Amino acid sequence: MPTPPPTGPLVTRDDISTQLRLLGVETGETLLVHTSLSSLGWVNGGAVAVVQGLLDALGPSGTLVVPAQSGDLSDPAVWGDPPVPEGWWDRIRATMPPYDPLTTPTRGVGVVPETVRTWPGAVRSAHPQTSFAAIGPHARAITDGHAVDCRLGEHSPLSRLEKVGARVLLLGAGYAACTAFHLAEYRIPAPRVVVGRPAPGGGWESVIEVSISSDRFEELGHDFERDRTVVRGTVGAARARLFPVADAVAYAQRWLPLHRPREEEISHPPV
Repeated sequence: MPTPPPTGPLVTRDDISTQLRLLGVETGETLLVHTSLSSLGWVNGGAVAVVQGLLDALGPSGTLVVPAQSGDLSDPAVWGDPPVPEGWWDRIRATMPPYDPLTTPTRGVGVVPETVRTWPGAVRSAHPQTSFAAIGPHARAITDGHAVDCRLGEHSPLSRLEKVGARVLLLGAGYAACTAFHLAEYRIPAPRVVVGRPAPGGGWESVIEVSISSDRFEELGHDFERDRTVVRGTVGAARARLFPVADAVAYAQRWLPLHRPREEEISHPPV
């Protein structure tokens, strides 16, 4: 059977930048962006056009930030999509390449963040599993100093984004993807977990980290949008939402202990 024609709308770089400005994106601001490329429609130029449109809307004085996570650099004992045989675990741990911000690809965050990661002039933070990539004059200030034992907390780019008054743009992505909510998990009672990963100099290491989970983030986002100011609109065919990082963190910090309380304890993965 012939391949069916693409469904629209046809979206261009100029469409993206124009519609982002109409939504309220401001020249010179710092924007943490979560994207779903497929939700936009048929984008002429794909992820490259999306990044160009975002940079056009922000202008040369603006800074674009995206999650650049590499969660596959983790303990195979906790993999579930798909799992691997237990007999492989020791060899995987012994041979897994360590994190390299220049070459380690993103995983599970979509094609737009991977495009930003490899963009000329982009910089990336140091955490081996939950890094951020950024382009623009404030990129290095936001990504530098990401502590390797602090995935999404006070010593991560999220805290810096909060301090500089950055906003979140959900571009076709839902609230489950909103990393800003995770910063609140570091400010409330939360369990600790032992996180395994390849060590920078080779071999394997384990660190104790705050347990992070996006469970019920969609419900959290629904209530946040009901109670706080969230700019809503469309870009291409995608639903878009725009709001301050600080507002999202503060709301989640109050909402999570009431609706998703968790005990403070340390849990260990299987060995």
